[in-house]
Amino acid sequence: MILWKKHSTPLTSLIFLFLMVNLMSCGQLETTESDMNSKTKKIVEKIDSKTQEKADQLENNGSSILGSSIVEGPVVNGKKTYFLYGAEHLELDNYYFDIPVVYNSAVKMWIKYFLNQGRGFFERYGARAGRYAPLMGKILEDNGLPRDLIFLAMAESGFQNDAKSWAKAVGPWQFMPYTGKKYGLDISWYVDERRDPIKSTIAAGEYLKKLFNDFQSWELAAAAYNAGEGKMSRAIRKYKTDNFWQISKGKYLKSETRNYVPKIMALAIIGKNLKSFGFEDIDFHEPLDFEEITVAEMSDLFLISKDLNMEVEELGRLNPEVLRWFTPPGKEYKLRIPVGLKALWEEKSQDRIYTASEFQIFRIDTKKISLKAVSKKFKVPQNVLVTLNNLPEGSYLKKNDEIILPFRVGQNVRSRMYSDLYEVPRKSVLARKNYRSRLRYAQKNGKLIRSPAAYYVVKKGDTLWSVAQKNKISINTLIRSNMHVIKSRMIRAGDKLVVR
Repeated sequence: MILWKKHSTPLTSLIFLFLMVNLMSCGQLETTESDMNSKTKKIVEKIDSKTQEKADQLENNGSSILGSSIVEGPVVNGKKTYFLYGAEHLELDNYYFDIPVVYNSAVKMWIKYFLNQGRGFFERYGARAGRYAPLMGKILEDNGLPRDLIFLAMAESGFQNDAKSWAKAVGPWQFMPYTGKKYGLDISWYVDERRDPIKSTIAAGEYLKKLFNDFQSWELAAAAYNAGEGKMSRAIRKYKTDNFWQISKGKYLKSETRNYVPKIMALAIIGKNLKSFGFEDIDFHEPLDFEEITVAEMSDLFLISKDLNMEVEELGRLNPEVLRWFTPPGKEYKLRIPVGLKALWEEKSQDRIYTASEFQIFRIDTKKISLKAVSKKFKVPQNVLVTLNNLPEGSYLKKNDEIILPFRVGQNVRSRMYSDLYEVPRKSVLARKNYRSRLRYAQKNGKLIRSPAAYYVVKKGDTLWSVAQKNKISINTLIRSNMHVIKSRMIRAGDKLVVR
């Protein structure tokens, strides 16, 4: 099991960069930006030779996901471990874990899934684990948390930095915006540190430690991570038990949460027994390794990657939290680059300015338009336009004025880099789907008013249902008779609808 990657030079013999020094105290609930930065400074790790010897043995045997715990008995370094009872007949390589794991019907169901129709998912998760799990496991362990919590990240995202749920949870640990910010992650138009595998693991560790202190159970802590602390506390009160498996028999928790804990356990059981379950041939990605440079505010990633003779996409993979083609304004930024390129950077950057300048320009072609309207047109926050154009918020622009847009010359504003600007919230998607279904039903069942004699002008707040009620007309007839208005969109104030 690779815990780090060695290099021939003293500089690159650093095991991993950005590992945190100390987690916050258990009672502290919020993390400041300076706290987060101090926790991600470079340190040289000293790994016990016996631990490394065992890690190498496990790697050679192909028996375990990289980064998971190495446990051989009921107590390791004074910490409790957990034995997988009831699965002795499987003749596994590893029966010990540093998180609770059981072999019940719910867990068996998930094991069966990942061995059959979900096999491809597990293989892809496992391959990505090679890149990120060693680092994540080390961060968790160094701060008193179980290494096997990496399987929670595996369940959440499959170790994908750009994973995003319908609820807008983002990153390998699937933080919601509020929780991410609460635990020190910077989330803005320019960066989203929920996507940073290092900083998000630090934050997840703090949050999981807090949840464990609250519930005194890793099963309940994991369930609360998925459902929310309040929901889990109410479930405990409702069922008068703090046993997750008893609570999961009821319907109060959503099926997603009831399945969440057994899914993590199944991933852990398979992940620590790859050969036993036929996954010995997983092609693990190379462990994450990099050097770090400091760049000025608003530095152009395209220019930097060009001078480093690397693809800008690779620079993006090493810095997944940077959402745009330039670093954030207002402060220097630490970028990760491939090992071996720092000397080249120091040489190139001595007499070179990398400040972003290749911005697209929008020329105003109307008599007058507000900055807010431009913001809405291009789906860019007004404060971003204010910063780029040095304009006061609420400004108005006149014809032929030019305004700087945050897109690079030659870029399509619909490119993947800006995909977040054009996302449609899930509620809207469902609403549109239901709307179209309602229209189809009305077309089949409503009567068509062929010679209109009366109309109704839609007012703000009106719905098809309220208009039908006000005019004492069947909603199906109202819809069918006004398809020319509502076929492609919902009604708006000012629309003129046939009602008789």
